[in-house]
This record gives sequence, structure tokens and C-alpha cells, in this order.
Amino acid sequence: MSPLNADEPGGFVADHLDVGVFAIDAAFRVTLWNRFMATHSRQRAEAVIGRNLFECFPELPRGWLERKVRQVQALRNYAFTSWTQRPYLFRFDHNRPITGGVDAMRQNCTFMPVRGEDGSVSQVCVTLQDVTDTAIAHQALAASLVELEREKAEQQRLIGELEEAHMQVLQSEKLASIGQLAAGVAHEINNPIGYVSANLGSLKRYLDDLMKVLDAHLELAAELPTECRERVAARTAGIDVDYLRADLPQLLGESCEGLERVRRIVLDLKDFSRMGETEKVPADLHRCLDSTLNVVANELRYKAELEKCYGELPEIECVPSQLNQVFMNLLINAAQAIEERGRITITTGSVGDEVFVSVRDSGCGIPPDELRRVFDPFFTTKPVGSGTGLGLSISYGIVERHGGRIEVDSTPGQGSEFRVWLPLHGGAD
Repeated sequence: MSPLNADEPGGFVADHLDVGVFAIDAAFRVTLWNRFMATHSRQRAEAVIGRNLFECFPELPRGWLERKVRQVQALRNYAFTSWTQRPYLFRFDHNRPITGGVDAMRQNCTFMPVRGEDGSVSQVCVTLQDVTDTAIAHQALAASLVELEREKAEQQRLIGELEEAHMQVLQSEKLASIGQLAAGVAHEINNPIGYVSANLGSLKRYLDDLMKVLDAHLELAAELPTECRERVAARTAGIDVDYLRADLPQLLGESCEGLERVRRIVLDLKDFSRMGETEKVPADLHRCLDSTLNVVANELRYKAELEKCYGELPEIECVPSQLNQVFMNLLINAAQAIEERGRITITTGSVGDEVFVSVRDSGCGIPPDELRRVFDPFFTTKPVGSGTGLGLSISYGIVERHGGRIEVDSTPGQGSEFRVWLPLHGGAD
């Protein structure tokens, strides 16, 4: 078949198309090269037609193009390649120098068989459609979608943080309300404790006086007439005077000791309930721990033996009531991790410019896949209804605001240790 060229009707039409059109024979010799191809390749038709395509354009993807042409020849059917699969066949400059967006003209390519009179495919005609605008718009759309996804993810993160903050505010308000109630109750209890304590002090003095009177009566009882002694014996029959003399001071002492314990618990409760405090002051962490232990004593008493391994601790700058809440959460979690009866060990110490408080339990431990989530809001290993999942999250936030950190180490079946590290001076607000 004679070559297709611009002198033939087909070639003339191809020159007026705003599409690249060229044809090659079985030996990959160029038989048609329209004006679009000549303009963008900067190779005129007379310089290309009749020559091998790959000699004229060695940068072409030869292996891929040969396979594509052989496929069309063998199947006697057209083939299509989108710019999304292969951005371009010929690296032509695009006509978007200002907007840019791509490095070369993006092209959709169609490979069409040219049949001879006997039906065989003697040539393959290739069209190149400039889809640069579509590609730029597609890329812009893809970038917009990526940005939308990023913004959506950011919104989800912010919504999550907002929900967390909202729940923490609710929890803080709840704790503040409980604290105010506890402070009010402690204040009300303090008044009767005051006069009961004063009355017991007076009672002790009165009892001492009565014992002196009793001793005097007993000394003089032997000098009474027989009839009087018999009447006294009848009136005091069944009363063990010696036992009363020994037991009454002991009972009074135990009562005073119990009242002193109640007084200390009330003071600790007042210290613990100062939830509205935000100003950092020098504080003794051992005092904070002991106050918290008094408040949660009932939670621990029936679950664990408590061991205190207190080291030497200097005072640190902190908000004591907030750290009391951290210690309370850790101690209650430790008790709840113990199924029947176990041990809770509190260890304190200092390293360099930091102090630490460790709470270790002999409970069930935390599986590795859950360990990394223990500080996440609303995550809990407790049964449904047994916890809000905010205790450790709030504790983590409090310690972080103090410029510290919480480390956790746990082995399933052996127990867990939560270690709070705090700076000696200040830290973040």
C-alpha cells in the first residue's frame, strides 16, 4: 500500500484535526504525519515519513509501543490507552505555561488498524488527543479530595478532642460538686467532733477524780460496821470493781484514739475535696498519699494488703488536690484489678530533678494489645457499668500539666505498675 500523506484526501483531513495523527507500517516506518504532530514534535512530515519511527524519536517507549502495535495487528482491532495509565506517548510541551500543573502534554492514545484490500492489517494509525486540561482538572480535583479528607480527619480529631474535653469538664464538675459536698459534710462533722473531743477530755479528768474517790471508799470500807459492809456488798454484788478500774481508762483511751482518727479523716477529706484549686504550692507528696489512703481506705481494706515503701522526698511545687485525684484513681484501679486478695505496694523516691510515686498491684495485669490504650478517653478494661474510662485519661492530663509523665508496666497474670514522674520545680501549667 502506498504511504498515507498530506497530498491524499485522508492526509489533508488529518492536517485539519486538532489531534495528533500518524501511521506506521509493519516495519515501523512512518507513513502519515499530520500537522499537529509536526508542530509539537518540531519534525516536519517530509523529514519523518518513510523513516523508522524509533530512529526519529529514540526516546519513545519502544518495548511497550511495539507490543501495542503487534497486538492491534494480531487482533485486527483497535486499542486505547488513557493518560491515567501512561501520561503520554510523545513528550510534547503543553500550552499551559502559566497555570502549569503537569510536566508535559497529557495524551489519550488510540491505535487503529488500517486494513488492506485483502483484509490484512498493513498499517496502524495512532491518534494522540491532548487532554492536558482534563488532567490538570483531575489532579486539582484529586488534590481537593485529599485536602477534604485531611480536613475531615482533622474535624474528626477536633470532634474527638471536643468530646473528650466535654466529658472531662463534666467529670471535673462532678468531682467539684462531690468535693464541695464532701467539704460541707466535713465541716459539719468537724463541729460535733470538736465538742465530743472536748467532752472526752473532761470525762477523762472526771474519771481520774472518780477513781480517786473510789480508792478512798475502798480503803475505808474495811472500817465500816459489819451491817454497813454487808449492805454495800449486797448493792455491789456482781460488779467487778477491779476490772472496771483497769478497763475504763483503756476504753476512754481507745475512744479518744478513734475520735482522733475521725478528725484526721475529716481533715484529709477537706484537703482532698479542694478540687477548685489551680495554684501550685510546695507540698509533701507523702502527706498527699496518706490523705488519699485515708479517703479510699474502705476500697482497699477488703482487697489488698498495703505496703508503703516511702523514700526521701523533698517538697515539690504542685496542686495537691489534683495529685490526690491521680493517686486515688491509681489506687482504686489497683484494688479493682485484684480479684480476691492481693497486695498493693506504694513506692516513692527521687532521681535527679524528678520524684516518682509508684503504685504496683498483684492483680490480673493488662494484655499488651490493651496496654497502649489505657490512657485513651473512654477506654476501660472494667465490666460495662463499672467505670467511665476517664480516670486514667484525666490522671494523664493532670500529670502532663504538672510537666510530668506516667509510665506503665504490666504482665498479664502478675500485676501492673503505674509510675508517676514529677519535676521538683514547677513544670507546665
